[in-house]
Amino acid sequence: PVRERWAPAAAMEAREPLRELGGALRAVLARLREGEPGEGREPFELPRFWDALGQTFKVTSQEATKLSLAFSGHPLTSAEDCRKLSEDVQNAILAVATVYYWLPKGQGTTLRKMVRDATTEVVEGMIQLTETILSAPLESLSQEQLISTGGVWEACEQVSSLPRDNQAAVASALTACLGVVKDALEEMEHALVEGQDPYSDIMEDEELGFRGNRDTYWSEADRKLLSSCMGLMKASKACLKKVLGVVKAYGKVDSPEQIAQLDDLADIANEISPSVDELALSMYPPVNELAVRLNAAKLASVLKKVLEITKTSHVCPPSEEGWVQFLTDAVDHNMNKIKNFTQGQL
Repeated sequence: PVRERWAPAAAMEAREPLRELGGALRAVLARLREGEPGEGREPFELPRFWDALGQTFKVTSQEATKLSLAFSGHPLTSAEDCRKLSEDVQNAILAVATVYYWLPKGQGTTLRKMVRDATTEVVEGMIQLTETILSAPLESLSQEQLISTGGVWEACEQVSSLPRDNQAAVASALTACLGVVKDALEEMEHALVEGQDPYSDIMEDEELGFRGNRDTYWSEADRKLLSSCMGLMKASKACLKKVLGVVKAYGKVDSPEQIAQLDDLADIANEISPSVDELALSMYPPVNELAVRLNAAKLASVLKKVLEITKTSHVCPPSEEGWVQFLTDAVDHNMNKIKNFTQGQL
């Protein structure tokens, strides 16, 4: 009986190193989120970097498994074992962070952001796992613990699918933007085709009287304005598709200038999908024409900037200049129509 009374106290003591580990990992995470790269490791070799990163992610995955198994049942892990496990986990995570810091900004900010996101995800997963073990009842393997362990494995496996240089990173970022814009465009097309009432999927309500309330309908004038807005949204999709194509075909990472040009493209292209979303939201009835005009102008200006940056960068040989001009004209044409339809608003 005396032993039983002492068991929980001993178990609590055994878990103390885990609490300390959680604090240490949170400190690493905070530094990663704001951290600057180390520029000191010269000469930098990309293949060596990827080998080292893959290795540290693999070790971290193995340490997560060991930690989880140690706290998955009887007998209770001793304080000494727990300290050793915690140290091994901490060392694995520090190695992951250290290798990330090798990657200089000169390799591309888009690439660095993707590697940093993958690295922080591994650290967050490990923090989650230690917290889950600490909050679980002693001597039991909870469903949460299994899920958290799997979460660390998944985060560690991501390293194999990361883009290997800034051209691949920028292509990946553009692909993600294109997906969001396609979805917004399809949703809007669907709403316009649904007929007069874009809220037809909302049940009719006797008391609120949705039907017959013109706030849920598009007028004829609204529809004319919206067709030019749709033109701008279609130009956004075409623009991203074309830019993605030339980045894949002509994008290079042989010089700092080429790497920086790719980053500039990714940065400005990133503004397209939020601008498309804002325009789409303002297109639902009751239509506020001024809001539509302002959002359309913002999107048009972002698109013109993307096309301008593309045209002056190495991804746009003379053979590609035709579509850049064509899309620039399409953006101007739709924007001019929107200005004409909303003339009374200014």
